[in-house]
Amino acid sequence: MVNQKITIRNLSDNDSPKYIKIVNAIKSSIESNQLKEGDRIPSINEFSKSYRVSRDTVYKAYTLLKKQALINSTPNKGYYITESRKKVLMLISTFKAYKEVFYHSFMSCIPDNIAVDLQFHHYNVKNFKSMLDVENAKYYKYIVMGFDHPGVRKSLAKIDKKKLLLIDWKANLQVSEGYVFQDFGKAFYECLEEAIGLLKKYKKVVFVYPEYTYHPYESVEYFIAFCKSNKIDYSVCVDSEMLTVEKGMAYISVNDRILYELLSQSTNANLEIGKDVGILSYNDTPLKKFTYKGISVISIDFKEFGAKVAEFISSDEIPKTYLETKLIVRDSL
Repeated sequence: MVNQKITIRNLSDNDSPKYIKIVNAIKSSIESNQLKEGDRIPSINEFSKSYRVSRDTVYKAYTLLKKQALINSTPNKGYYITESRKKVLMLISTFKAYKEVFYHSFMSCIPDNIAVDLQFHHYNVKNFKSMLDVENAKYYKYIVMGFDHPGVRKSLAKIDKKKLLLIDWKANLQVSEGYVFQDFGKAFYECLEEAIGLLKKYKKVVFVYPEYTYHPYESVEYFIAFCKSNKIDYSVCVDSEMLTVEKGMAYISVNDRILYELLSQSTNANLEIGKDVGILSYNDTPLKKFTYKGISVISIDFKEFGAKVAEFISSDEIPKTYLETKLIVRDSL
């Protein structure tokens, strides 16, 4: 007997192609367990007649579902469900040590029937659009670490907002009901206030914001406001080639390449970290706990980040969360 537990809403609307609506309807039936592995679905002719759509439209939908390994067909059995797992896209910028902590935490918290496609856009709009692959209705849900670009906003606007979770940085995207973000402004300022006694040990504080970083610039703006408010001598280094570590200075780094350079120059100049030179880094990693007796950091908990994002996969609730940013003081400051 053919399983016909497939509900297609608004098939006549022009907001998306009919074949995509058929694909989404079958996937929704799989996701709600109405269709399970091995269940039969209508033949192309049956589907065309029952839902009053052309055979070509049904054929196009079934071809896409076969390409995505969700259905298959045999001469004696007809079309049937082959895959009951839900496919999720996680599209992030790059893979760094702290993002590895986030990713492993996320993977440890999701159900077994979820297949995650991890992709990296490297802040390239063309790559971003290609990997998002909205037109082919490939994914159950989308977890996206976006960036501020009109092309990114336009691509994300095509996704059902209930299936989209933006993570890490708000980036002026404003296209999703759900988000799990860091606060790179006010929360960063509050951490600097907590560290004010340590920062004032040094004659000057330098924020190193290298030319190749994608860290939100609002952190620099809040840093300047903090220094002016507390009468702290400061500067912002935006050219990594001009970075020279000097005795009596404290440095804030948002990039681990810069952190390495700070440590290297300090060692070569026989400057003691935490005494002659202060270092405050962004984003905690396991290694920062032990490098030079520990690097002081401003960071969210990336394990908590992964767990919060995983809730979006296993729940119908849409998270709207700003993660807590903390100062962790170690010997480098």
